[in-house]
Amino acid sequence: MSDLIDAKGVAAMEVDYVESNPTGRFIRYPEVLGKGAFNKVYKAFDQFEGVEVAWNRIKFNDVLQSPDAYKTLHSEVNLLKSLKHKNIIKLFDSWIDTKKKTLNTITELATSGNLRQYRKKHKSVDMKAIKNWARQILTGLDYLHSQNPPVIHRDLKCDNLFINGNHGEIKIGDLGLATIMQQPAAKSFIGTPEFMAPELYEEEYNELVDIYSFGMCMLEMVTLEYPYTECKNAAQIYKKVTNGIKPASLDKVSDPEMKKFIQKCLVPANQRLSAKKLLDDPFLKPTNRKQPSQDPLPSPKPLVVELCRMHQENEFRLKATKSSNNSVSFTMRIADPNGRVKNIHFMFYLETDTALSVAREMVEQLELAKNDVQFIAEFINRSITRIIPSWKTSRKSIPAKQDVSVVKPGLGDLSGLLKVKGLTSKGTFLSLCESDENVRIELEAIERGYKHWCKEVKKQGVVEVTPKTCITT
Repeated sequence: MSDLIDAKGVAAMEVDYVESNPTGRFIRYPEVLGKGAFNKVYKAFDQFEGVEVAWNRIKFNDVLQSPDAYKTLHSEVNLLKSLKHKNIIKLFDSWIDTKKKTLNTITELATSGNLRQYRKKHKSVDMKAIKNWARQILTGLDYLHSQNPPVIHRDLKCDNLFINGNHGEIKIGDLGLATIMQQPAAKSFIGTPEFMAPELYEEEYNELVDIYSFGMCMLEMVTLEYPYTECKNAAQIYKKVTNGIKPASLDKVSDPEMKKFIQKCLVPANQRLSAKKLLDDPFLKPTNRKQPSQDPLPSPKPLVVELCRMHQENEFRLKATKSSNNSVSFTMRIADPNGRVKNIHFMFYLETDTALSVAREMVEQLELAKNDVQFIAEFINRSITRIIPSWKTSRKSIPAKQDVSVVKPGLGDLSGLLKVKGLTSKGTFLSLCESDENVRIELEAIERGYKHWCKEVKKQGVVEVTPKTCITT
């Protein structure tokens, strides 16, 4: 068993890793995830973050013998490290092993492998999913091509498109061979013949070669067939591509709209659309939009306003909800510096109540400071005008003899009392509902509680006007 000490001095016991990067952060396992003509990809582990990553080893042999070549490579790798996009595989670290003549990169690891493997494993895929993949690939390409100078992949194929299958996220990978455009056209080519645009063979091309390759990727995704399988070797592929002969598998695309979209990507470079323009193609527009409801428009959600203000070291929070056309439901929370909290719930009736009268009742019943009256009144007014801008806060207070209530539901220990609109000194709770026996029984209990409360509030400076009605002084 081997010991590996990371930069933080934490010992990690591993039994099957092969090597580590120069800093000791990443360790490589022998498991090979994929390989190409110039590279191998191994499974690796990031000891600092505790996540699995990919270790890509690219052979360069005698290519990097000059200082300029090393400088160019470092410049390219640094640019790749700066690329940050949800549809681009992240590059975490890189270094050159001069003894083994390899460029090593540590990248993000997609959980479900490349798109070619994934598509072969899942043969029954709806057109909706393929369109979703296409939009993600084009979004990533648009990001690469919008860099200054543009970044060209040049070897885009389903083997280099990776997927997190648990939520269908596509990421463009294998950017180690990408070319950073220093001029309007690049002067070298490298790639996979089946996916290479005709102009790549002429060594005069720009970022639109990736659009051609994208079209071939779409063709493979739809037909589950590698392009130009009818050809026996690269020479035959070259001949067909340079003569504008499309792969035989294109005729196997049964959906005419899909076929038309793929063909847009395979036209000559001067007719080819950019990734940004292809994203606006009607074919890629989501088709699962909900149809407009035939039902009447739904009722609007209740308007809610929440305000918070400090007053004399107390924190006041007021939540106002418009519950009907003529009332607003309030919840006020008062917290003092010692951590004591009071919660008050009350209704405000727009036709009969005033903020000042409600504030006075609240101050009296909760034994708050008298100078809180004006503050609470203004607080209530501000909340109401936020919900109902047309509400006038300058209305005159209702005369005392017309006052219909002395307490709002939820104040202090009097939460059982109900405010009954229209009650005057000549009426009682019972007189309003004498025709309903069930309501009558219920209100008898309320009447008894109401009488008991009237007796209690006399001790606190409340004047009894009639045997059935009380108002505050």
